[in-house]
Amino acid sequence: MSAPDAVPGADAARRMPVAGTRTVPTTEEMEAFGRELGRLLRAGDLVVLSGPLGAGKTTLTRGIGEAMNVRGPVTSPTFVLARTHPSLNGGTPLVHVDAYRLGSALELDDLDIDFAGSVVVVEWGSGMLDGVAESWLDVAIDRPTGAGDAEESDADEDAPEEPRTVTVTPHGPRWV
Repeated sequence: MSAPDAVPGADAARRMPVAGTRTVPTTEEMEAFGRELGRLLRAGDLVVLSGPLGAGKTTLTRGIGEAMNVRGPVTSPTFVLARTHPSLNGGTPLVHVDAYRLGSALELDDLDIDFAGSVVVVEWGSGMLDGVAESWLDVAIDRPTGAGDAEESDADEDAPEEPRTVTVTPHGPRWV
């Protein structure tokens, strides 16, 4: 437990170097942030991503996959719901889930995901993962008001990039 005069979350920020809020100005830097995060992850870790369409959730996950050296490409699993990317070097697999079309935690459970043996990244998973893990990272990605609503994979490549605000909040004994 923190000392009464300590800043809430200060210990977590020391143990979790990516905790807190940052501005990510470009797609390339969102992937780089994903690589930074991916180097910290291990089997059993859960990352819950939230943000509007086109915020950069899949781009961040692509960077995580690069850091983990998984078979790719890492693309949005919107229509398959979950995609497993095995490690190319015998390491931990990445399971990338899109919970947008799932109606409940029971439907997520039906996907039979190996939470203990994989790094699991769930887009649109807020509120659907209670009891799945005792530790997880919430990653909220906000984009400027008025930015286009296209998904990352469908975004207009000629459109100017706008910075995103990314907030990482660690939960549970693994991170705090």
